[in-house]
Amino acid sequence: MNDRADPEEAFRQTGWPGLRARLFHFYFLLRRPMTLGVRGLVYDRASNSVFLIRHTYVPGWQLPGGGVEIGETLEEALARELAEEGNIALTAPPVLKSMHFNRRSSKRDHVGLYLIEAFSQTAPKRPDHEIAEAGFFPIDSLPGGTTPATLRRIGEIFGGVRISAYW
Repeated sequence: MNDRADPEEAFRQTGWPGLRARLFHFYFLLRRPMTLGVRGLVYDRASNSVFLIRHTYVPGWQLPGGGVEIGETLEEALARELAEEGNIALTAPPVLKSMHFNRRSSKRDHVGLYLIEAFSQTAPKRPDHEIAEAGFFPIDSLPGGTTPATLRRIGEIFGGVRISAYW
């Protein structure tokens, strides 16, 4: 066994789902050679839990978020993605905690991470064509299959781990 195995290798799709994800990403690279994304670390202080999603097209539990569209601010993109992926509405401005270079996606992809502690959820998120599952999970009991990048972000914000420049 290779001791230097890539821990994120298990989260790469193969077969048709993997090809579809790569084609989808290639399409966005053509439309937006420089990509900028946002992710939201939605934290419920009362239950010490975070909101995670599991997509239908990539494996693993991760923070909600997505790409910033043309003419959109980071906060507007975050609000849109939280509404789409979790029925979550911001009730106060989110706090930008860090920016990361996502070299796994491309040589030009960057992600802003926001901490959200003031929010409301209009209803639990039901599965749809994009989101297979979503919910709040206690920080000390995250679901199996939580992506390494998600674990790193949670560790940076709540565990005192040094913030990495890389996603």
